[in-house]
Amino acid sequence: MDAALLPREFFEGPVDEIAPALLGHVLRHRTPDGDVAVRLTEVEAYAGPLDPASHAYRGRTPRNEVMFGPPGHAYVYFTYGMHFCVNLVCGLAGTSSAVLVRAGEIIAGEETARARRPRSTVRDLARGPARLCEALGIARGQNGLDVCAPGGELTVRAGEPADAARIRQGPRTGVNAAKDVPWRFWIDGDPSVSPYRAHAPRNRKAPASR
Repeated sequence: MDAALLPREFFEGPVDEIAPALLGHVLRHRTPDGDVAVRLTEVEAYAGPLDPASHAYRGRTPRNEVMFGPPGHAYVYFTYGMHFCVNLVCGLAGTSSAVLVRAGEIIAGEETARARRPRSTVRDLARGPARLCEALGIARGQNGLDVCAPGGELTVRAGEPADAARIRQGPRTGVNAAKDVPWRFWIDGDPSVSPYRAHAPRNRKAPASR
């Protein structure tokens, strides 16, 4: 039997408090190919219009519309022309805060996850936000789904909350704006946690000399 859904009230508080509280809980996706579930081991908090690193910092757009809706919904975005990433919308409707799910340990559906990522080791199946989405089969079609809905396709369920003594926090990965804000949270020592990478500007090719 599936564990209980996290109630919508869980997602209504400050995003920097919800993010570490998510560690140890379970994100599950039901698909025709099979169900895959991950125990969350790494997340990042983004505080909407108050946060220069947030997709919602400059206001509502067709891309970030889900962030401005009620909490407990999935915000899925496409990045670098090849990857999907999934966030969980937090705070009251209109605040546009969200938690980026960065990594997790596969606890159900490993064969299905392996079929989606055949060249990956067990540790790396959901180690990083793009890999996690690929392993779970999360893409554009899951944008806006209610993760608190009974019988839902994509749900967040109660797991064993992470031991507070093992939760660490530090700067968010790969962001340029507000790069020192320590809103990345992870379970210390868990092998599925992704490596930290500071923002690295893309180098533009210099024009050819004449």
